[in-house]
Amino acid sequence: MKTQDFEQLLPSLFGKWLTIFEDEGEYGFTYRTEKANKRIAFSTNLTPETVEKTVQADADLLLTHHDAWDFLYGMREECTAKLKKHNISHFFIHLPLDFVEFGTCTSLFEQIEIDEIKSYSTYDHDTELPGIGIFHQGISYSELKKRLEKKLDEPVRAWQNHDRSIKKVAILTGAGNNTGFIQFAKDNGCDVFITGERTLYSLQYAKYMGVNLMVGCHTYTEIFGVESFCRKVKEFYPDIELVQINEEHIESIQD
Repeated sequence: MKTQDFEQLLPSLFGKWLTIFEDEGEYGFTYRTEKANKRIAFSTNLTPETVEKTVQADADLLLTHHDAWDFLYGMREECTAKLKKHNISHFFIHLPLDFVEFGTCTSLFEQIEIDEIKSYSTYDHDTELPGIGIFHQGISYSELKKRLEKKLDEPVRAWQNHDRSIKKVAILTGAGNNTGFIQFAKDNGCDVFITGERTLYSLQYAKYMGVNLMVGCHTYTEIFGVESFCRKVKEFYPDIELVQINEEHIESIQD
């Protein structure tokens, strides 16, 4: 698969989301080559460490959810220099991957073995909305926490604000620390809100609204969506090899 082939595949995978975020800097190549991409590495973040691990994996293309953020001064420049030095392409796709049906939210629902997805995470009138799923029989708070921790392979911070069985779940992966998402979960009858970041305000509001809150890390609540994207690419190009770049659990609870 050449880089041009990969680029031509994107509209069929992401549809309207590429158009909606076309001029927002939410996806694109940080650096590109035109060589054949036989091995694709993937991670949530673009950092000097993930680029170095991509080099070690002898991959031709690195796919990530995040670009190096503008406010991480100098990081993108260092990553680009490493990519150029080793002739490795890098492509990131942020909000389109959050809202496409196979994306980050859906992929995390699948990891916790939800029975039914009632609505996908979406973007409407400049507002992000969590996805909603249902456990038909309901599960305990402790069982859901255990499932999350097993899949994320790290401790999950959790606040139990009621003692009901968990049937209805709201998820917004990554930076879901806006109190409006908790309000959305409450308004839609959800028993728990799962996300990848929290603040004092989201903790206070979840307690006030009586919504259980579970917070994994930003990186690992979203990695499953990146993997789903890579597997979609592999459906079209079955000969490519996929390699996950394991990132440090830098956001995890420290001993």
